[in-house]
Amino acid sequence: MNRREFLLGSAASAGLAGAATWINAAPSQKRELTIQPASFKLRTRRTMDMVSLSPDAPPPVLLGRQGEPMQLRVINGTEDYTAMHWHGLRIPNAMDGVPYLTQMPIAGGESFDYEFTPPDAGTYWYHPHCMTMAQMAHGLTGVMVIAEAEDPGFDADQVVNLRDFRLDENDAFLPYSTARGAARSGTFGNVITANWRQAPVYDQPTGGLVRLRLVNSDTTRIYRLYLSTDTARIMAWDGHPVEVPVALPSAQAPLLLGPGQRVDLAVKMPAHEGQTIELLADLPGQPGRVMTQLRAVGRDLARDLRDLKPLPANPVSRPDLAKAEVHDFVFGWTPEGRAPDDGYCGSLGYSFWSINRTPWAGDAARDTGPLATLERGKSYILRLRNESPNLHPIHLHGLAFVPIRSNRRQLPPLMTDTILLLKDEVVEIALVADNPGDWAFHCHVIEHQKTGLAGFLRVT
Repeated sequence: MNRREFLLGSAASAGLAGAATWINAAPSQKRELTIQPASFKLRTRRTMDMVSLSPDAPPPVLLGRQGEPMQLRVINGTEDYTAMHWHGLRIPNAMDGVPYLTQMPIAGGESFDYEFTPPDAGTYWYHPHCMTMAQMAHGLTGVMVIAEAEDPGFDADQVVNLRDFRLDENDAFLPYSTARGAARSGTFGNVITANWRQAPVYDQPTGGLVRLRLVNSDTTRIYRLYLSTDTARIMAWDGHPVEVPVALPSAQAPLLLGPGQRVDLAVKMPAHEGQTIELLADLPGQPGRVMTQLRAVGRDLARDLRDLKPLPANPVSRPDLAKAEVHDFVFGWTPEGRAPDDGYCGSLGYSFWSINRTPWAGDAARDTGPLATLERGKSYILRLRNESPNLHPIHLHGLAFVPIRSNRRQLPPLMTDTILLLKDEVVEIALVADNPGDWAFHCHVIEHQKTGLAGFLRVT
């Protein structure tokens, strides 16, 4: 066991105790992941009818390594159809997990073998792309960590999976979607958790350097986050190392993290045992809410943030803006029409949203073409216009892009796969179409996606 494996193993046993295990899913051993009914005490009583890869725990953190193959057999142990998407990974199209676009849905009792080699290190996550709203709302969202080829020098590694659940007074599930919510900002949960727990406390080495991986795997909620310390810095955004300085969020200027987005922070733990660092969320009408705490334990390691070198860049092609072709995409409402044809993958029964004023016809709809066709190897600028008052985290599968301008704010050029569009915002993003296939392109407020705000781009 090398130092990296020891540190990750220590984080699994200490930092995630009672929350989620880490599973080493690389380099060549095939891992079986069974989607199954689960139950868990989210609040005061055990909530039944959950969905996880464990009968009584959150989905595990899957650990892979950059450049090493992963073999993941996903077994469907439920009665519903499903398919698994590996959010943010630039992998072959056939392994992307989008029903009807890249594979057929996985029926109950059946399995699908996902095999790919992650080209990029960083923090990613996985979730179903069939029966998406139902299975995600009931718990099926997990984190995937792709370790760098070389140890970056942290003393501990802590994953925080942020998401909420919608429960009644008996801790049973309420309906996960409402028509009113789907037509607006989404239907919010009322039990807000980190790793399925409320304000958990995780022990970390006193005076050590912790890699804090924050993942928003919620179906709806946009988190406004900040730390109770300024001895920290942002190291990576949506899996990719930051190449320009990024301001540390504060109570006055919190970090907006939309569904699907991730951020990695290097955090210097306090020098005295028992002291804590809080991750806080600014929620409407509430004082700063503690999402989780890091508690210093053991002797002082006396580390310094300057000990850390910048993370090595991932091998992402950089667009040539001078030669880039421009495509326009408008995200907005649509008159309510028939529900999208989602085949075996679940429909919410409404059509409220659209891209380029045409709602997505559905996962299983026939003769539905791409929103745009991109030539492999060429550079493109995608102009994304939000014509609604609601915020939309727009996610592109299989490719990475960089924002280059906005009409409302200064956007740092951070490589990403998900961009949060503000009200009335126009953002231009640039990419190289270097991964062939049909790639889903949608809002990650799942109710928006399932009621029309979805489509796909084709890379020839």
